Amino acid sequence: MLVPRLIFPVRLRFYLAAALFLMFTAALGAQQATPPAAPQPVQPQLIHLKDYSVPRSAFPRVLQPYLPAELAQPNLGNSPRIDALMRDGKLYLSIDDAVALALENNLDIDIARYNLNIAEADLLRAKSGATILGVNAGIVQNTPGGGVGGLGGTVGSGTGGTTVAASGAGTGTNGLVSSTLGIGAPITSFDPQVTSTLQLDKNDMESTSALSPVPILAQNTYTANFGYTQGFQWGTTMTAAFNNTHLTTNNPTSLLSPALASNFQFRVTQNLLQGFGSLPNTRFIRIAKNNREISDVAFRLQVITTVDQIENIYWDLVYAYENVRVQQESLTYAQKALDDAKHQAQVGTVPPIQVVSAQSTVATDLQNLIVAQNNLQLQQLLTKNALSRSIEDPVLAEADVVPTSTMQLPQEETVIPIQDLINDALRHRAELVESRIDLNSRDINNKAVRNSMLPSLDLFAYYGGSGVGGDLILPACSGTATLHCYTTIPPPFANTTSVGYGATLNQLVNSTAPDKGIGLTLTIPLRNRVAQANQVRAELEYRQAEVREKQLENQVRIEVRNAQFDVRQNRVAVQAAQSAVDLARQTLNADQEKLKVGLTTQVTILQDAATLTTGESNLVSAKAAYEKSRVELDRATGLLLDHAGIDVADATRGAVTHLPNVPYVAPRPDAVPTAPSSSNSAADPSAQQGGQM
Repeated sequence: MLVPRLIFPVRLRFYLAAALFLMFTAALGAQQATPPAAPQPVQPQLIHLKDYSVPRSAFPRVLQPYLPAELAQPNLGNSPRIDALMRDGKLYLSIDDAVALALENNLDIDIARYNLNIAEADLLRAKSGATILGVNAGIVQNTPGGGVGGLGGTVGSGTGGTTVAASGAGTGTNGLVSSTLGIGAPITSFDPQVTSTLQLDKNDMESTSALSPVPILAQNTYTANFGYTQGFQWGTTMTAAFNNTHLTTNNPTSLLSPALASNFQFRVTQNLLQGFGSLPNTRFIRIAKNNREISDVAFRLQVITTVDQIENIYWDLVYAYENVRVQQESLTYAQKALDDAKHQAQVGTVPPIQVVSAQSTVATDLQNLIVAQNNLQLQQLLTKNALSRSIEDPVLAEADVVPTSTMQLPQEETVIPIQDLINDALRHRAELVESRIDLNSRDINNKAVRNSMLPSLDLFAYYGGSGVGGDLILPACSGTATLHCYTTIPPPFANTTSVGYGATLNQLVNSTAPDKGIGLTLTIPLRNRVAQANQVRAELEYRQAEVREKQLENQVRIEVRNAQFDVRQNRVAVQAAQSAVDLARQTLNADQEKLKVGLTTQVTILQDAATLTTGESNLVSAKAAYEKSRVELDRATGLLLDHAGIDVADATRGAVTHLPNVPYVAPRPDAVPTAPSSSNSAADPSAQQGGQM
């Protein structure tokens, strides 16, 4: 009676497990249903591109430079490509579609895209002679799923005001470090500046002197002063000043009332030592141009990183689907073995304990299937998150993601010499390009720092003039006693008692009272310790950047070799796993035939089925690892975008007009739509009404 007592609870658990299995099987069958016809071709939503390094013109709108720019709000909606790929509540994705969706919707790329315009705005700032603010050239990796190899966010530090100063050198007070990038002679603004002062002053003062001619002195003063300043790229500064005063007074001793006074001065100053020449005065412009180039390279690196991640996520999704299929086949074998064991137990050819063993195997396989299906749901969620700006849309949130591409092992692997792969990587890796541009920026800065060690010697020259006018109110002194009179008067009043404003201005240019001169200004900082320290540190940071570049080269060499090793190893692993699956399947088929004639036992069948399941799972895993290793090799050599047929311009615009063509893939036989894929239509340039830039 011990055996029935043992079988009863096992049967109860088995019936519950079977019910769960039927529900999951129905759900999986619904996922793999044949999709309906494809919808119309995709119309891409182009992102408006603007060059922010070009200032807004003051003509014909004079106030345009003084008004804030109106920037569009970020587009947080998904591209229409998602709707085009949605059929019967499911999102059917080839790997080419997945990459295209990432180029249009992935938020990491969206965030990095802003750095392109930020670099242009920084260049516009530098063109005025101002210091640059820098551009973050780091990599954004906030999309979960799909591990990414490589140097990660450590690249792009230094030039561009990134978060790591001096290419990752140490930390100082409160964790802050300031680099010598930007240090040098001061630069006068290249943008002309006009200043003006308009003032009306009414001043009444009570007299406290016995000699004062009036008890209350009243003066009304009108002032109109104008100035102009502009710097030039050779260290030249030009200034001009034009001042005017109109004064009326009740002072009887005043010669003129109203009195007019005007003067102007034009001055040119040229730096002869510190700040002389084009390089120290245009260093910010040159570095800003390098930063813009770095932002372009960094954006390409961002696209490479994201595409690498998306392909890994896609192959994880394919693996999840294949693993569900494998676990379902294993459960089918276990269920058949259970049915056979029950039949044999009824006729007495096997002991009842084998039925219990078969039921336990079914329960275990069902558990494995549920785990695989949960992992599939997670991979679908990660895929939708990576390929969309928002999954708040209930249709997208509830949609199953069905991959229509699968791994394909090429019949013959192209063997490329390792040195050729390394040479490709040294030429194309974006991290190395960034490092070389960074060294160029540091070289520009070091020359400016060396120039700033010189004393300040400025040559200046100026020319100006002054004029007076107004109404003459005092009489000339004569033999007749007069309390207030004049003996001499300004030349303009020699033949008249009133000189107007026009005549006053004429005096500024007719050399009536010229003001001209030339001179030198010399400033010598004794000991000059600040400049010495800046120069030494700038050179040390340059040497540090050179070592960092060499370190990057060594890392790239290792990555390429390791990636090639992985490709070879994983290819052999796929072949070995395929052979193991073939052997396990043939063994299972042979033992099933033996079981029919009683030459083997049900235990052997269960063992064969478990071996086949393990082999198929290993094969799926090996294929996924092989595809990922090929992606990693393309990334390590810097040729991922080229091999996948990806146009960086499409990523810059945020609209794919040329569908990528990822190699080494094939259609999944159980998920190929019966109608032509909408993604192929989307790739046709003639179908893109919004593709013209």
